[in-house]
Amino acid sequence: MTEKDVHFEVFLRPDPKASWALHDASSVREKALSMAADLIRAEKTIGVKVVKESYDGDTGDYLSRTIFEDGHTRMKLDAADEDALPVLPCFKPEDLYSQHARATLARLLRDFLIRHKLTVTELIHRADSLTTLEMSGTVFQHAVQKVAVAQASSSNTPVQQLIKALNDLAAKAMARVQRDAKRGYFPTVKAGGFGALAVRLAGERDGAYIFNGALALRLKTCSTWNEKLLTLLAIIPDAPADGAGRALFMGSVDAIAAEIISGSVALRELIGESESLGQALTLLVDLFLGVLVAEEEHRAGLDALAAQFACDELPLARIAAANRIIAELKSGRRLCPASRHDELALLRKIANRMLLGDARYLSHDNLVAAFTLRSRRLVSNEAIQEYLSGAPTPDDKVERLLAVEENIVGASNKKQLALILQQTLSSPAFAEYFINNPMPVMVRLRRLADLQARARRANFRDETRAEFADRLDLVASEVESRGKVLKSLQENLAEPAERVMAVLKLCMSNTLTEGRVRGRARDMVLATLAQPGFLKGYLARRKAGETPEHAMTELAELLQLAGISPEDGMKSIAA
Repeated sequence: MTEKDVHFEVFLRPDPKASWALHDASSVREKALSMAADLIRAEKTIGVKVVKESYDGDTGDYLSRTIFEDGHTRMKLDAADEDALPVLPCFKPEDLYSQHARATLARLLRDFLIRHKLTVTELIHRADSLTTLEMSGTVFQHAVQKVAVAQASSSNTPVQQLIKALNDLAAKAMARVQRDAKRGYFPTVKAGGFGALAVRLAGERDGAYIFNGALALRLKTCSTWNEKLLTLLAIIPDAPADGAGRALFMGSVDAIAAEIISGSVALRELIGESESLGQALTLLVDLFLGVLVAEEEHRAGLDALAAQFACDELPLARIAAANRIIAELKSGRRLCPASRHDELALLRKIANRMLLGDARYLSHDNLVAAFTLRSRRLVSNEAIQEYLSGAPTPDDKVERLLAVEENIVGASNKKQLALILQQTLSSPAFAEYFINNPMPVMVRLRRLADLQARARRANFRDETRAEFADRLDLVASEVESRGKVLKSLQENLAEPAERVMAVLKLCMSNTLTEGRVRGRARDMVLATLAQPGFLKGYLARRKAGETPEHAMTELAELLQLAGISPEDGMKSIAA
């Protein structure tokens, strides 16, 4: 595992009732710990923690581990509460089938589930799989010990006592499934029979337990994740039209589909080989939006799942897809390792498409936080220097920095990028490139005007945009003065009407920057409008059949486009 596969996320809790919120991230452990310490020292939050996120390239999983946690306030327990025995995560075997318990089992038994191509729901409803788990010895006991140690850290109960209690609970749960399997409690359902089974079980206390057991038996023969997902989704047309039966049916199918999509190895197999993370992520976005059309046979399961999303079915599976997208965006892995330019374009495309997602399945705050975190990596010194290294000229560097701005989010990221752009524009090399360049002066002026237009459209602070525009105009002013662009028009075009039209054409073709240069051009226009003979010469240039009134209306429009109010223009002519 390389350093690039690990990053550290700093979370803060603004008040006792608030949940943890992502504050910042860093690839350097010491920097993240220092950031957390500064937050506590400045009392900007009541609690902070630093989480180490490690990417496992073999499984595609992101492993999280809290390496630091601190706060100003602690929960005060009554003496009676401190002496009380801790509550176990589960009281009875049935508790192991709750959504929270299944999520915990998925984390604890991840390697076992991957190795045997199982979802948690299948595992806890199949006697053969539970027997295999029990016989694995170390895998099962290690999972029990992890829960016991975590529980013991918040109580005075010895770890061994908790291990014994958890072992007893697990033994009862396994014995129950094995007993029910022997007596045929889980029916073997033929094609088209799951709908009727759901209707019959909907009112029973063990209805969900039995129905999931039947689903687990149906999926038992599937050898690949694609086959398993297709088999699962193939029974959906048999779902009851409404009522408790449909709720049981669709809820069970949805839970298993979500477990499949949540499994990184299963998802990687379903997606197949991808050229880059960006390509895989694009496919995941299409899946989430329900617009995926997969022609490859190994993606048929995802194609069928996307069709269900398009019909607004299987919300848990759709949330699982959204969570995976968020996790990949937060990771430090490059979307397009070969090209920063392609990475920026793809990030913007993904952001625009994810905004179309249904807010019921995707938190807007989580999405913004993920894009902000990835944007922060794109404006790091390392990333910017790499991106600018391929720019041959100073103006190309400015253009690339403006392209970065168009594709990132986050006020702090924009501020960081603005500092880099400010340094580039203020450097002597930038001015030198335009002032002492053999290229035609009009080409240089047009390039500066184009960069200024982009800088003025950028989503920086108003004063920052104004500063950038002024800097570009200052360089353009020097270029225009040395090139004597306006002076040559003044000297070479003696006829006032011809001179005015030439200058207006320059203004309207975005060749001149706004500020000093355009200001001088407008002053020249107003001065020329006031010269004797302008009006006569202008009207003489009108097209055949065009009335004087229509010609003057066109002139007013041209003046407006050049930034001169028609009133000021007409007054100058009248003078």
